Amino acid sequence: MLETRELGRSGLKVAAIGLGCMGMSEFYGPGDDRESATVIRRAVELGVTLLDTADMYGPYKNEELVGRVLRGIGGEVRSQIVLATKFGITRSGTDSSVRGINGRPEYVRAACDASLKRLGVDYIDLYYQHRMDPTVPVEDTVGAMADLVRQGKVRYLGMSEAGVDTVRRAFRVHAIAALQYEYSLWTRDPEMDILPLCRELGIGLVAYSPLGRGFLTGKLQSINDLAADDFRRHNPRFQGENFKRNLGLVAQIRTLAAEKNCTPSQLALAWVLSRGKDIVPIPGTKRIAYLEQNLLAAQVVISQEDTNLIDAVMPRGIAVGDRYPAAAMAALGR
Repeated sequence: MLETRELGRSGLKVAAIGLGCMGMSEFYGPGDDRESATVIRRAVELGVTLLDTADMYGPYKNEELVGRVLRGIGGEVRSQIVLATKFGITRSGTDSSVRGINGRPEYVRAACDASLKRLGVDYIDLYYQHRMDPTVPVEDTVGAMADLVRQGKVRYLGMSEAGVDTVRRAFRVHAIAALQYEYSLWTRDPEMDILPLCRELGIGLVAYSPLGRGFLTGKLQSINDLAADDFRRHNPRFQGENFKRNLGLVAQIRTLAAEKNCTPSQLALAWVLSRGKDIVPIPGTKRIAYLEQNLLAAQVVISQEDTNLIDAVMPRGIAVGDRYPAAAMAALGR
């Protein structure tokens, strides 16, 4: 079984590795709801307790998928699951390609009610503001989120990709249990100011894309390995010369993993786990084989010598290219 970790000093406890469900419904090529449902159920059987989704995944389809699976799980098991979802990124247009950010209090309330309905639950365990709305004071947004806690619709609050000052302001309104940021061997930015902030305020860090959007698995050798509609084709790190140079980094990770008799994925996840007991990675997958492989990362021990070797080949900032296209990068750290 997976060890249990507390998200900071919030009192919210989850298994050390969670499951990111986004890719089951969008962004990473075609999905299969039946197979994805099987993956979610298997994850729960293996001790995963944190399931991560958002209203904009699909849009809406991912919450509906997770909700259907939860309704088929017995009450005793369901009570052990920490269900996390997010609001704040809006999508419109005939193909949902037009995106906006909304943190207005009335939208917070409406979004929560809509998520509760799609998920088929009475409460959300962990409710994140997905991106910060620069037109709305964070105090107003988090104030509305705090009202949801008082109403029993939400248990704990979280924020995703927020700036340090914004988190401090939010925390003065209501305790924040978790901050969600991209964190992996090739995205170590949170080490600069976010992790110190988390430890100062007693907030847990939920690390999304801990496998570098699949790049750190070593399975991608060409952009042609991605489906035509895979959003990573538009990600600077996956393009042209950047892709080739980043492949060299993965080759070094593969060598280190072989020396420890584990896969590159397991080494990458074990490294994230080793960064602190207040960190919980949420790798996503649509395949049971990869799920089971990922969870075995909890058994890989990263020694200080391993850490030194990894730091030597994957220091902060080593990856080539931004992690999102320019428009999406602009919404980070607000």
